[in-house]
Amino acid sequence: MPRDRRDYFYRKAKKEGYRSRAAFKLKQINERFNIIRKGDTVVDLGAAPGGWLQVAHELSGGKVIGVDILPIEKIEGVETIKGDIRLDSTVEKIRELIKKDGGKEGTDAVICDAAPNLSGNWSYDHARSIDLATSALECAKKILKPRGRFVVKVFQGDMFPGFMDKVRKQFARVQAFSPEASRKQSAEIYVIGKELLPDAVKINGRYTVTIEDIGASGDGIAKVNDFVVFVKGAKKGETLDIRIRHVKPSFAFGERVEG
Repeated sequence: MPRDRRDYFYRKAKKEGYRSRAAFKLKQINERFNIIRKGDTVVDLGAAPGGWLQVAHELSGGKVIGVDILPIEKIEGVETIKGDIRLDSTVEKIRELIKKDGGKEGTDAVICDAAPNLSGNWSYDHARSIDLATSALECAKKILKPRGRFVVKVFQGDMFPGFMDKVRKQFARVQAFSPEASRKQSAEIYVIGKELLPDAVKINGRYTVTIEDIGASGDGIAKVNDFVVFVKGAKKGETLDIRIRHVKPSFAFGERVEG
């Protein structure tokens, strides 16, 4: 008998009408991190066969969009796009659906449970998983609204820490999580990003700024691309070079650099 047919979450998915056991992974992720909230617009990348779409629709009740290179069988209340998330044309189709019928400019959450076809060569499969997750991250940056939320599956391995660093540069809060519904022998893990950071400044980016004011805590206040940056020890009217050391959704902290 195939392993899946003896699997608790496989049987539970069949009983409750979900298209895959992965539906329970999203439920458990959402219970822990509150990624999808009532009324949210949600985009699911690599959505076939649709288990996560079903759960996203239940949780949100709002606009839910599924994207995959494979066709997705119709789900009531869900819109789908057949396309490659790496292509600008697919990103534009997603944006159009988000804005359709007076919708928002960006989506509240991007979720991705996609995995590459496995070859049996672990190093190769891990690298392809990282590449796919990176494509999902790049797509998410283009369609999420400010402070948006992100979930993506990735296989653990030597490239995983580097991928986590990429996500940390884009979101204020980042965590890795293994839901109970993942098989114990699986190397998959989910990376959760909350509060998409603005593009105005980048962590470790260097900028020349002029201190426009002094904040209540005594830090200098400058602006980079109209984004507020606090600089410790700077004086009003001073022009100096800074490096961004920390970014929040509404402001950043910079430090003076010499030379």
